[in-house]
Amino acid sequence: MEILAFVALLIGATLRIGAPIAFAALGATFAERAGVINVGLEGIMLFGAFAGVLVSYLTGNAWLGVAGAAVTGVIVAGLLGVASITFGANQIVAGMAVNILALGLTRFGLDVIWDRPGVSPSVAALEPIHLPILSDLPVVGEAIFRQNGLVLLLFVLVIVSTVVLRRSRFGRHVEAVGEAPEAADSVGISVHRTRYVALLISGALAALGGVTLSLGALTYFVEGMTAGRGFIGLAANIFGRWTAVGAFLAALLFGLADALQVSLQVAGVQIPSQFLLILPYVLTIVALAGAVGRSRAPAALGRPYRTD
Repeated sequence: MEILAFVALLIGATLRIGAPIAFAALGATFAERAGVINVGLEGIMLFGAFAGVLVSYLTGNAWLGVAGAAVTGVIVAGLLGVASITFGANQIVAGMAVNILALGLTRFGLDVIWDRPGVSPSVAALEPIHLPILSDLPVVGEAIFRQNGLVLLLFVLVIVSTVVLRRSRFGRHVEAVGEAPEAADSVGISVHRTRYVALLISGALAALGGVTLSLGALTYFVEGMTAGRGFIGLAANIFGRWTAVGAFLAALLFGLADALQVSLQVAGVQIPSQFLLILPYVLTIVALAGAVGRSRAPAALGRPYRTD
């Protein structure tokens, strides 16, 4: 295989594989900058993947499936917020409960709706989008600009998220409640409302990551198809130092580790498949080990705020 063809294949695979992780990482960035540890990203991704396929199955429209996934993510994140923000439950325990619930309910949904354990039927999925001129560029045109719409939307959301978190009033409120909620409350910032909004955004983004798997990479839902990507998204957020761009780039790094598995096999390079399979998870551990201690998390991360 020619080197340019291999590079194009690797870039395209990195984006396709890294996009779901990047959506989850962006979701983690919003939630954690506001002081909420959203361990439920994995479960929300799974709910989003399932809801997207279900809505696409019922309507025959993949983009309605995407919308249905985002709404589902917001609803699940809202329920998580009731437990962890309103009632002050342990955020990690509440998030793990969401993950367990997602595994059980999606398995139940497969049995009840389609009577097909393990996998749904194929549905209308997202098609690659051709962008005039850009899609015809050598190497990067095919790899970057002929992806499905959600992958292209991801680039826009990274820019929007950066502007919102760094330049907007809401972004300043998010930083305030994540660093010093008592001080934020004393100047009239609603800690609970700000955290809720950040968590709802986090849920929508995570669900988009899930539906990127089920309607972007595939055309159906598979039981447990997120396979730890929500947790890798949490790691990418930490590795990216709680910034939107950093989380995105870290997610692509994890995607690259996974994409190497596919690209090297296609190129005929003989490397033990077991090594390639564990590479993304080893990279996650190494990245966390290197990031912890070198970057500072929001001061109030994981700490419930109770009003008198």
